[in-house]
Amino acid sequence: MAYIGREPQIGNFQVCDAISTVNNQAAYTMQVGGVNVSPETANHMLVSLNGILQAPTSSFTVSGSTITFASNLVTGDVIDFIQILGSVLDLGVPSDATVSTAKIVDGAVTSAKLSAGKVLQVVSTTKTDVFTAAATDTWHDVTGLTATITPSSTSSKILVTGHVMGSSQNAGAARRFYVLLLRGSTVVGQGDASSSRLRVHNSSYSDDGANNATIPINFLDTPSSTSALTYKIQVRDDTDGVRVNAAPGDSDSDTYARAVSTITLMEVAG
Repeated sequence: MAYIGREPQIGNFQVCDAISTVNNQAAYTMQVGGVNVSPETANHMLVSLNGILQAPTSSFTVSGSTITFASNLVTGDVIDFIQILGSVLDLGVPSDATVSTAKIVDGAVTSAKLSAGKVLQVVSTTKTDVFTAAATDTWHDVTGLTATITPSSTSSKILVTGHVMGSSQNAGAARRFYVLLLRGSTVVGQGDASSSRLRVHNSSYSDDGANNATIPINFLDTPSSTSALTYKIQVRDDTDGVRVNAAPGDSDSDTYARAVSTITLMEVAG
């Protein structure tokens, strides 16, 4: 709420360090723990001189961290204590286990306040239906196998995990099944370039084309972004098209499996 004049003083009661009087001196610097402190007004103080509480304004005044007594003090005078009764909007240090979740403003705790390596959020997608693509030697987006995450800080990393159950469309000769991982249209987590060799995230090989494989996905990405990021999977085969979540041929038999493929994104504090 709004106030006319200064707002009420709350919390943070402090006792000033001991002050030694100087003969014929009225002004003294107030400190707590060796650090200058500035009371809001003289009315927010309790001051005892020679065992007698002093009247604010008439017996002493304050300006910043300086207290000035109405008369010069002399040798033998004792400033028993100076207690400051609060400062504007300063609640001091909360006691242990006293700050509840409701007291923390939404968005106030950022990744900069968290230890590196802490998981900040998790997004996951599971694909249960079958995906097929007939064209060979062509990369295909696996429909329904994407996940989007919005990092809370540019220093965050994104740990991408998951797996793809893949095979060739048909059994037969030797088959190779390849997997790519992309952030948007950018390929991430692929092998180094080496002449004409295909660069992939992971792959499988079957010498007779009759087997399917579960291919793991695992990559720690550093996108340096706070924009929404979409990660997706692409697949291809070198001979006869691809099939995801089903075995080659996909015959209606209990010897032919149907499976799931997943992609999980975890924001990790940098």
